Amino acid sequence: MVFEEGYLYHIYNQGNNREDIFFSRYNYLFFLNKIRKYILPYADLLAWCLMPNHFHLLVLVKHIELSSEGFALSETLANRRSFNDSIGLMLRSYTSAVNKQLGRSGSLFRKQTKAECLNCPKGLTPSFILKNGVTQIITTPAAQQYPQICFNYIHMNPVKAGLVHRPEDWEFSSAMEYSGLRDDKLTYRNTADEYGLVYE
Repeated sequence: MVFEEGYLYHIYNQGNNREDIFFSRYNYLFFLNKIRKYILPYADLLAWCLMPNHFHLLVLVKHIELSSEGFALSETLANRRSFNDSIGLMLRSYTSAVNKQLGRSGSLFRKQTKAECLNCPKGLTPSFILKNGVTQIITTPAAQQYPQICFNYIHMNPVKAGLVHRPEDWEFSSAMEYSGLRDDKLTYRNTADEYGLVYE
């Protein structure tokens, strides 16, 4: 994954062979603490959803590299950690804890975590979307449209999976925060507002 500061990214991964990665409510909450520790020093989290066998994060990258303690780098500091490294540490530490809990071994997640830039000027933003099973060309500026499509997609995951009837009914999603049902200080709603992301 190649990240650039100041851009929006959709980060996602799923369980190996689409198997579950969350086995109890405690697992979901534990993973949220991992997000706080390993993602928030580098990025503002604008939307998120944890599903039984995968997760989605929509972030605005603020730093691509920090000291290993999470502080901004100085020129002489040798102990550096990239955002990529931090994501890997998050997944490995979560996997280790779950493996210990369940008496299992091996990797829990797919080998490669995906990160798609939603508003990069280098042509990385998708020029098409899949809507109702039909591929459609985006005719409005993608840098404006695609972040909102992704924002909505992330929140609709539990509904599309048949887990709940409304996005805000799924506990493990930022939809609860945007609908005013919870305020856990995980989601940067002001930053989402700056990018025109609207919870519908």
